Amino acid sequence: MASSLRSLVNDDSRYQKCFQLFLERSSEHQSMRDFIHNLLPDVLGSIGNGKSHLNIIGVGSGAGEMDLEMLSELRLKHPEVTVDNEVVEPSGTQLHKYRALVSQKPGLDHITFSWNQMTAIEFEEHWKGKKMTKKADFIHMIQMLYYVKDPGATVNFFRSLLDNNGKLLIILVSGESGWGKLWRTYRTQLCNTEISQCVTTGDVKSLLDCKGVSYQSYELPSQMEITECFTDGDEKGELLLDFLTEVLDFSKTASAALKAGVLELLRHPDCSVESNGKVIFNNNLGVIVIDQLT
Repeated sequence: MASSLRSLVNDDSRYQKCFQLFLERSSEHQSMRDFIHNLLPDVLGSIGNGKSHLNIIGVGSGAGEMDLEMLSELRLKHPEVTVDNEVVEPSGTQLHKYRALVSQKPGLDHITFSWNQMTAIEFEEHWKGKKMTKKADFIHMIQMLYYVKDPGATVNFFRSLLDNNGKLLIILVSGESGWGKLWRTYRTQLCNTEISQCVTTGDVKSLLDCKGVSYQSYELPSQMEITECFTDGDEKGELLLDFLTEVLDFSKTASAALKAGVLELLRHPDCSVESNGKVIFNNNLGVIVIDQLT
């Protein structure tokens, strides 16, 4: 990332604002729900080997909406089991929302929640420091590999925690999405060198292919309206631009050339379609499901 540009993740308050607007403007959570209710049940049905207790780890669980949807599907597939659910999330704001959601939702008495306000790397250090031997039956990492220094190493660590028949679920933006095109074009200018913000499922598949690791993959159609990005000074447009570029106050701090180039690309048919005066960005997601280490 250019030295004059600051990463959006350095300002949690601004990040949360951008993220909430992104959720309002995109079909992301609906795309994930479709996957969770239509395709994930078969994956969840294959775990556990008939055990009466299952261990789950959610890495980067956010406010917990998707976690609870997955836990509901798990209950349908394994109605008699008890569950330990380790929640790993660095944002106190998001964890507070998750706890509130749990307190309001009936039917979770069979689940024990453990709250870990830490990053994936801190959790790894914590786990190794305590010499934990517990294995997990299902681990999910949804939209979080952007925030680690070495995605391959993080995937390897969590995969090493899987029990027999355990599954690791990864969801990221697809390499074929508008994000993929944006990052391939402006990786050096936009991407934070400390953490791998510009990672797609295409990158993860390449890492797995190099190691001969087998996996299942799915593409999830998703879109996001970004029309306000093209109105100079529009507050929501600026929040969306910050989220798209992962740069804090992108409109104010990026060079005129970089800003013009990014806006031109965002409107390009490789990234977006224009319909009824609206610019609709390709927010397609990719899903990867990996088995335990053998």
